[in-house]
Amino acid sequence: MLRRYSNSRTFQDNLRLGVFTALIAGMVNLASLVLFYSFTSNLTGHFAILTQEIADGKWFQMLVVLFWILLFFSGSFLSNNLIINSTKKNAFISHSIPMVLEIGCFIFVGIYGQFFYTETLTQTEILVSVLLCSMGLQNGLTASISNFQVKTTHLTGLTTDLALHLSMLTKKKYRMNVQVVEKTKLMAAIMGSYVAGGIFSGLIIHYVQFQVFYFISAAMLGVLAYDFAKTYVPFFMNKKQHDATLKARLEKLQSSIKTNTSKKNSVLESK
Repeated sequence: MLRRYSNSRTFQDNLRLGVFTALIAGMVNLASLVLFYSFTSNLTGHFAILTQEIADGKWFQMLVVLFWILLFFSGSFLSNNLIINSTKKNAFISHSIPMVLEIGCFIFVGIYGQFFYTETLTQTEILVSVLLCSMGLQNGLTASISNFQVKTTHLTGLTTDLALHLSMLTKKKYRMNVQVVEKTKLMAAIMGSYVAGGIFSGLIIHYVQFQVFYFISAAMLGVLAYDFAKTYVPFFMNKKQHDATLKARLEKLQSSIKTNTSKKNSVLESK
């Protein structure tokens, strides 16, 4: 899911990435709506609020909303900056760092919400800020490593693109186009996963409250562990096999040298 970059990724790589991250985005968005009465997986509504605050002359609230937008922006900027500057050294590590930072955001919100949150406006604004930053990290990560094929934190553009692709599939020549068909499947899977994540979060949020962020973090750690195993287990197995082959060749070479030396000594002794 995280091991390949840009055009080297397969459709299955992007499909798994899109499904998983859309589930996370759907769960986070529903949880923040229930707990904070605010959306955190997209910015469209926040831009509307920003313009309303400016029109009403409420400058402090305008700065708060602007700060939220900048945090989402910063998360996406940081993700892409980390990836483009370190992918050549180790793709898995560079792609994992934004996800680790995202997990840190969720754990912070979960712990603070469970033990310290008293529902003040300032606390709510801070926790919403952290979640918006986490969604920026996720959107930057998925868009960057998939060459902009996967974006999972907002559905306006996705719904539009999916409608366009479905309309294209009404014509036979597009149904024969593999890229169009795969793109349609990918967007439909992302949309379905986002909705499924929201439904699941809605079913458990009233029982677990802020602990929902622990579930999300655990799922993400599971994905990181799976990708780590897929990346490094074959590497170490191949290295062990390579070392064994090298050792066998070395022993064969030493044996050959020893035999040749014995033959030369025999010839010299006969003379």
